[in-house]
Amino acid sequence: MSAEDVLILDAVSKAYGGRASMLEKMLGHRPKSLQAVREVSFTIRKGEVMGLVGESGCGKSTIARIAAGLMAPTGGAIGRAGDTRQQMIFQDPFSSLNPRWRVHDIVAEPIRTHKLRAKKDVSARVGELLRQVGLSEADGAKFPQAFSGGQRQRISIARALAGEPDFLILDEPTSALDVSVQAQILDLLRDLQARLHLTSLFITHNLPVVRLMADRIGVVYLGELVELAPTDAIFEHPRHPYTRLLIDAAPDLDAEDRSLHPIPGELPDPSDPPSGCVFRTRCPFATDLCAKERPELRNTGAGKVRCHYDLDLAETEMAA
Repeated sequence: MSAEDVLILDAVSKAYGGRASMLEKMLGHRPKSLQAVREVSFTIRKGEVMGLVGESGCGKSTIARIAAGLMAPTGGAIGRAGDTRQQMIFQDPFSSLNPRWRVHDIVAEPIRTHKLRAKKDVSARVGELLRQVGLSEADGAKFPQAFSGGQRQRISIARALAGEPDFLILDEPTSALDVSVQAQILDLLRDLQARLHLTSLFITHNLPVVRLMADRIGVVYLGELVELAPTDAIFEHPRHPYTRLLIDAAPDLDAEDRSLHPIPGELPDPSDPPSGCVFRTRCPFATDLCAKERPELRNTGAGKVRCHYDLDLAETEMAA
C-alpha cells in the first residue's frame, strides 16, 4: 500500500444466508446464499473522488458499508491508510439524524468523542461548521424536524466534517432530495472537496451526478465490478455493453430525440445468478462462451473491463 493510497479493496465479496433452518435440515433442503458482492477490487488514492454506479440492488451500498467498516466482508481483503479518518453521509437525512437531539449536540458529538477540541472551544467549532454548510449558528438550538430535507442533509454533512475526516463515503447523498435541492447539495460537496482536499467514495445510480462529481467511475452489475475507468473515458468511450446501455438509458433533456431506451430484460435473482458472465442474459453481444466462462477484469487503454469481447469490435461485427 503506497503513501497515496487511502483505501484498497482486494477481491472483496459479501454473501448472505446459506444456513439451513432445522426444518430445512430435516427435509434435506440446501438453502441458497445471496452473493451481494463478488470479488470487487479497486484502489482510491488521496484527493480522488471515486464514483460507483449501477441499478438499484446491484450491491453499491453493500460495498459502501464494507468500505466504511460497518459490515465485514465474507471474502477478500481491505487495506486502509493507518492515519486516515473517515466519515459516512447516508442516503436519507430524515432517518440518519437523532430526532431527540438538538442540532448543536448532533454536530458536536464527533468532536467530543474524538476529543478534537477543548470543551470551551466545541460550541465555536459547531457554529463554524454550520456556517460552512450554509446554515446559521442559531440553527444549532433547533431539532432536526424543524428543517427541510436539504437542510437536514447539510446537518449530516456538518456532522461528518466535525470528525475532521480525510475520507468521506457518500451513499446516495442526494437521491431523497428534490432536484433543485440536489443541485445545492452537490455544489456544496464540490466546494468542500476543493477547499478541504477530501478523498471520497461517491455512491449513486444517477449518471449526471456521478459525471459531475467523480474523477473515476466503477460500474457495478449484480455485485460485480464490470468496468472501471476515468470519468471522461466512461462517458465518451464505454467498453462494457452494460455501461453503454446504462448511459443510453439515461434521459437527455437537451437531445432532439426524447424517446427512452430502457435496458432490456430484468435484473437476475442474486441468489441464482446466470452462469459465466452475469450480464449475458441482457447483453446484445452474448455468445455461448459468455454462458460457459466468467470473464476476467482485464486492462484496457484507459481502465479495466470485465467482458470477453471488445465492444468496438462486437458492434462492428453486428453492423456488418
